[in-house]
Amino acid sequence: MIQTIRKAWAIPELKKKILFTAAILLIFRIGNAITVPYIDVMQLEAQLDSMGATILGLYNVMSGGAFATATVFALSIQPYINSSIIIQLLTVAIPYLERLAKDGGEEGRKKIQSITRYTTVAIAILQAIGYYVMMKRYALLEPGADGIWPALVIVVTLIAGSSFVMWMGEQVTEFGVGNGISIILFAGILSRIPYMVSGMYQGVTRWSAISSGTMSLETLTEAGYTAEMAQQMLDSAIAPWAVALLVIGILALIVFIVFINDAERRIPVQYAKRQVGRKMYGGQSSNLPMKVNMSGVLPIIFAQSIASLPITIWSFIGIPAEGTVSRSFYDAIDTKSVIYMVVYFIMIIGFSYFYSSIQFNPVEIANNLKKQGGSIPGIRPGKPTVDFIKKVLNKITMFGAIYLGIVAICPLLVGKFIGNNSVAIGGTSVIIVVGVALETVKALENQMLMRQYKGFLE
Repeated sequence: MIQTIRKAWAIPELKKKILFTAAILLIFRIGNAITVPYIDVMQLEAQLDSMGATILGLYNVMSGGAFATATVFALSIQPYINSSIIIQLLTVAIPYLERLAKDGGEEGRKKIQSITRYTTVAIAILQAIGYYVMMKRYALLEPGADGIWPALVIVVTLIAGSSFVMWMGEQVTEFGVGNGISIILFAGILSRIPYMVSGMYQGVTRWSAISSGTMSLETLTEAGYTAEMAQQMLDSAIAPWAVALLVIGILALIVFIVFINDAERRIPVQYAKRQVGRKMYGGQSSNLPMKVNMSGVLPIIFAQSIASLPITIWSFIGIPAEGTVSRSFYDAIDTKSVIYMVVYFIMIIGFSYFYSSIQFNPVEIANNLKKQGGSIPGIRPGKPTVDFIKKVLNKITMFGAIYLGIVAICPLLVGKFIGNNSVAIGGTSVIIVVGVALETVKALENQMLMRQYKGFLE
């Protein structure tokens, strides 16, 4: 990857694209440092730390920590991602959108993109209002900031920030390198690495203090900490061997993701010979590629959002008191429980099949092969071809779904094993970071090939 970037840097046109992308990312990081007025950031950060296992925790990671610090870009690109998913699903359900996507050409693509933008703004309005209501519900606003004007400033600022992030992503896609939305998401997640390293260091320091007896529940309460805060500090302690296990696990996860990312099943296709005038066409062999993980990280995001929805709702209405029946039920479905992990895993598999059925239509593929004079060796055209493609698709999807489930569940299991759940959504982050890095490198290589710079990719 470094060699590809170095070679691209030597091409003036690609150098400008890289610098433009870097400038956009710099603006994005600056916006993530400007806080929205009228909000008590310290209390908000503490509140979201206690709600880290909910949907809000996922939003915080995707925004690079901006959601917990109430910055201008706190909503980040979440409204755009949600809008894109909704429009993609509606494209299958609504005939008008389906015609635009399949037969509309460039004009249809622009119309769908315009609809996605308007939907993004609508979702940003809803999320900004919900964000403000949550802060008001938990008294996270500054004293005297309960009026209409502070509410208007907060909501409008968040909506404008989200819309500006969407615009920056589109500019990177058009004038920069790679997919702009993915690049911004990549930068946001990557910015959490210093925070993660700092958290590990503090965890090891606290573990050493606990082992030496200088830190305990009694000493912390005597120092002025509440019982709940003291217990949280004790629970955040990490043993040195656990840090080594985390580092090895992340490296192994990266290797596994890189291996699966480009894995695909290639179905051989043979095209019949046909004569047009005096020339003979066809007769060549090709293949029909089917990616193992064709749905990307979307099944994980959807599954996590729905599986953690009960805990999120409970966090808003208030966590039940210890010793009650409600608290027992809450602990049973908590994001650290076995029930949650099993439900999470099953939902990932279900959403993987759902997205593969949307993206890959065996009937359409079989009809296209028949029209082009192609056939799968040993399989008759028509329904037998459809059945064969469905059979292969089901096997490939199952393997890809299990892969996503393993990547999503492993950080939860490691967090449960070492007694620290700060890595609860690490699998999702690693998939996104590795996937975007590989896609960006491929985009650079393709642009270099288009300019016919021979020898650069040897």
